[in-house]
Amino acid sequence: MHVTRQRPASVRGPAEHFTGTVWLDEIAAPPSPSRLRMFSVHFTPGARTAWHRHPHGQVLHVTEGEGLVQRRGGPVEPIRAGDTVWIEPDEWHWHGAGPHTFMTHLAVVEAAQDGTSVDWDRHVGADAYPSATS
Repeated sequence: MHVTRQRPASVRGPAEHFTGTVWLDEIAAPPSPSRLRMFSVHFTPGARTAWHRHPHGQVLHVTEGEGLVQRRGGPVEPIRAGDTVWIEPDEWHWHGAGPHTFMTHLAVVEAAQDGTSVDWDRHVGADAYPSATS
């Protein structure tokens, strides 16, 4: 067993993968052979990920606020504190805060054997995001 008492510093989500202000806190990244990765992700109002997918899927658990999630070709779904979302392996999707609310979620993924945990695509543009929330 290993108890972690100090966490790495919060890091800003890179602009190439996020729209708006997003902060990432690494919660767990155990040593090999584990491939588990867990983050607490904090989105300011209107902030969101770019389209992306995960080789083994992703679990999101909303801990605070309200947000949105969408899989490619599907409707935009509202999510709020207490909701848990399972995203299928290799399913293109995005998620983030609502247009007027903050949102924090835990994000859990399993990396592939080569260490890859996410494949990024284009941003969800301002033209698509507001229309998705109306």
